[in-house]
Amino acid sequence: MRKLIFAINITIDGCVDHTKSDGSAEIHDFFARLMDDVDLLVFGRKTYELMVPYWPDMAKNPSGEASADEFARTFDSKRKIVFSQTLENTEDKNTVIVRTDLRDEIRKLKQQPGKNILLGGVTLPSQLIADGLVDEYYFVVNPVIAGEGTRLLQGISLQDGLHLKLIDAKVLTSGYVAVHYSR
Repeated sequence: MRKLIFAINITIDGCVDHTKSDGSAEIHDFFARLMDDVDLLVFGRKTYELMVPYWPDMAKNPSGEASADEFARTFDSKRKIVFSQTLENTEDKNTVIVRTDLRDEIRKLKQQPGKNILLGGVTLPSQLIADGLVDEYYFVVNPVIAGEGTRLLQGISLQDGLHLKLIDAKVLTSGYVAVHYSR
């Protein structure tokens, strides 16, 4: 069975607002390598609209920054599913809009043959985490205390909490720490 993997940048104080973290070549490299083991990216509408058309456009018109360009090419090459009731259409040839039940669809996707599934965003992943559907987690901790901003699982209650098993931790030269957990 395919694994559903959630990955996100997060500040030391738990902020997942992308405007509170700064990207670096090392972060782009990390996430591009993470996508090597997946063949499907899953997003909600808000995160999808942050990523597309930005990264596909960069794949077509490289920036000259090797790590960002590689991330863009890798991102653009993957199939994508966006869960949305409001997104009308997408120009990205690799994207399908899904309007059916999130949990049922994720269960079906996990049963299909293929590589793992990478999940991004905040609201949609929070729902899937609460439902116990996420198998692995990658937190890339930014050495910043944001003091404000959106938090993961905001408004979601986990009855018994969620105890994870550490698989790996890596300190990046930029001071970020990449931590990999499983359920």
